Amino acid sequence: MRYSLGALIRNAFSGHTRWQPAWRDPEPKPQYDTIIIGGGGHGLATAYYLAKEHGITDVAVLEKSYIGSGNVGRNTTIIRSNYLLPPNTAFYEWSLKLWEGLEQDLNFNAMVSQRGVLNLYHSDAQRDAFARRGNAMRLNGVDAELLDREQVRELVPLLDFDNARFPIKGGLLQRRGGTVRHDAVAWGFARGADQRGVDIIQNCEVTGIRIENGKVVGVETTRGYIRAKRVGIAVAGNSSRVAAMAGLRLPIESHVLQAFVSEGIKPHIDMVVTFGAGHFYISQSDKGGLVFGGDIDGYNSYAQRGNLPIVEDVMSCAVALFPSISRVRYLRQWGGIMDMTMDGSPIIDRTPIEGLFLNAGWCYGGFKATPASGWCFAHTIATGTPHRLNSGFRLDRFATGHVIDEGGKGAVPNLH
Repeated sequence: MRYSLGALIRNAFSGHTRWQPAWRDPEPKPQYDTIIIGGGGHGLATAYYLAKEHGITDVAVLEKSYIGSGNVGRNTTIIRSNYLLPPNTAFYEWSLKLWEGLEQDLNFNAMVSQRGVLNLYHSDAQRDAFARRGNAMRLNGVDAELLDREQVRELVPLLDFDNARFPIKGGLLQRRGGTVRHDAVAWGFARGADQRGVDIIQNCEVTGIRIENGKVVGVETTRGYIRAKRVGIAVAGNSSRVAAMAGLRLPIESHVLQAFVSEGIKPHIDMVVTFGAGHFYISQSDKGGLVFGGDIDGYNSYAQRGNLPIVEDVMSCAVALFPSISRVRYLRQWGGIMDMTMDGSPIIDRTPIEGLFLNAGWCYGGFKATPASGWCFAHTIATGTPHRLNSGFRLDRFATGHVIDEGGKGAVPNLH
């Protein structure tokens, strides 16, 4: 069923009883051409673009729980392409361009809102660093504006500009950045992939990867063995565990990242704002809740929950930036499992095992990369070679020294 105003009117007359399920719930077949392990945003996007761009429709997406239960439904919904280094700049700009046409492509309302992303700076040195990043963005055709203090005040007047410790001196603005409804992204890609013949199999956990003569031949699951010529791994924080089933040891650590939502309030912040003197970011949802987050919890974990010291740190950053929200109550928090690489950048590449491919290491940046990640991973799986957009995201870069250290933090995951 194609969604449209006409479809809405027709179904209104039937009491909305004739809507079809967004995607099928098939039984797994004994064999597929390609299996994608992981039914999150990246896995579903990969399946969608395999079918759309490469005509490969004999595909199964295996999800151990339900669609949207992982990181794609556990994030702060921000999209942007304000990066400095060339491998990241081209990739994330392509992702943002895919976001801009995603709803028309999928025929699904993903609530793409290009409200702008504003990174604040609080010192002369930070201004110079932001100016350099903005110039690099503009040289690569990406929009960027370096704002002074008064220009920022016009956009976000409720900021604490004269904070004694962190006075706000300006910011770097990308107007095309913004937010997208995270669970709608999962549903839209699932529906789009299903319409093109992909089988989306929920409650089907992969328990083993079968390899013969150095080549992948299938996967063991809780619903039986399934043969496949090619297997793609896109399981975020569980990448190390799944890759270990194939005998691979990845340069990845898993950490929990918390996110928070406040009670609904009147319109307060009409863009995404990030704190330059601490790791904090905030926006306001369409329901009125403030959505915000900060640092990872700093210890290895597979738990989708966090600890209280990070809650305290995030709340103190929030109040330092916006004193007016100090008495707003926050309603809930959740955690996503971050697959942290040693340089803070992702991996989209072949593995040493023939027919086995890896999409992992997204750290903080997984959600905004969803469409480009799926697009590039689909190309890599279909052709057997990386696309130029993900050619820098190689698995062996940690052995060769070709790291992509966007944050300038070094090989310390808890500092990214």
